[in-house]
Amino acid sequence: MITQTADHTDIRAINLAAVLAHLRREAPCSRAAIASATGLNKATVTSIVGELLDRRLVRETQQTQNHVGRPATLLVLDGSAYATIGLEVSARGLTALGCDAAGEQVLRWHRAGPGPDAGPAKAIAAIAALARRAIASVQSSGRRVLGITVGVPGLVNRDGAVVLAAGLGWRDVPLGSELAAALGRPDIPVTVDNDASLGVLAEHLYGEYAGTPNLIQLTGDTGVGAGIIVDGRPLQGHLGYVGEIGHLRLIPDGPLCACGRRGCLEALAGVPAILARVGATVDEEDSQRQLEGLMRRADNREADVIGVLTEAGTHLGHGIAALVNVLNPEVVVLGGAYALLAEHLAPAVDKALREATIAPDAGGCTVVPSSFPHTATPLGATAQALTPLTSGRLPG
Repeated sequence: MITQTADHTDIRAINLAAVLAHLRREAPCSRAAIASATGLNKATVTSIVGELLDRRLVRETQQTQNHVGRPATLLVLDGSAYATIGLEVSARGLTALGCDAAGEQVLRWHRAGPGPDAGPAKAIAAIAALARRAIASVQSSGRRVLGITVGVPGLVNRDGAVVLAAGLGWRDVPLGSELAAALGRPDIPVTVDNDASLGVLAEHLYGEYAGTPNLIQLTGDTGVGAGIIVDGRPLQGHLGYVGEIGHLRLIPDGPLCACGRRGCLEALAGVPAILARVGATVDEEDSQRQLEGLMRRADNREADVIGVLTEAGTHLGHGIAALVNVLNPEVVVLGGAYALLAEHLAPAVDKALREATIAPDAGGCTVVPSSFPHTATPLGATAQALTPLTSGRLPG
């Protein structure tokens, strides 16, 4: 058997990634602390930190640690040179978020439309226009854009094509390649991923339960999807088609789903379905106002609205139970509009979950609302666009 060993470049990238990861978790910290935590020798850490300082990815601070002997200069991540852009496409419109290399937000915009009736071509044109504006804003601050990631509520293949986004009315849309062509910026990589997969990445990195090794985030603003972390790693599956819990059929003769089937969780408990059942006409231009109206009516305890939310919560609980029975997560985070409606959904969700799970006490699973219901997907997208950097591949 031939054993291949990592070459010098691979080892350097691994070591760079380890140093950057420690800085993200523990900064400010000293070179000695990095060496101790990563197991790298001090000479290697000194060399890597020197390169990071030269590339303006790390900077020294005036702070010093209090200990006996010569004080140590501390290091922090430097966000002044680079940034990434995360975009989200949903029934509520388009969202752009920019974060620098240190994870600090540098821009956040939202615009309505275009809706499903506009078609993919108009949607891609709108996404490209928003992306160009975001790129210009980031560059005007003196930062270089390292990448753009777009989150879409549907199946996305490895090539960045949207195979199916039923809530948007999209099938076989080559979003990644068409967006890259529209931008005309070969120096800025463009990637596309499922919105829930990006949302759970944000929760795992920055949320209240950050670092939880078995974590699920559930969204329902357009389609109902689940982003899944298993044993500390994103669940990706064979072709990347994971988390489509929204098309679990709960009632075979139930309401028609946008996917063409009947009785899917999405048709029973997706936010557009909830709005339709309380008498709101789902209108792209007014979707945020409609959601706010639904929340007011729920807070006022209107009987018909509470009834709809209780029914939707029961269906959600059954959907979550299917995930819990298979994956046994520690935490399920309700994202997007579900987080905003959590107070009214939670009792029914919890009751149905506990009735439908096999393990005692729902396998130790807790259901909680997201702490950033409006930005989880684009925030996760900015983090994913940083993947080359966090893997130790520094910008040229």
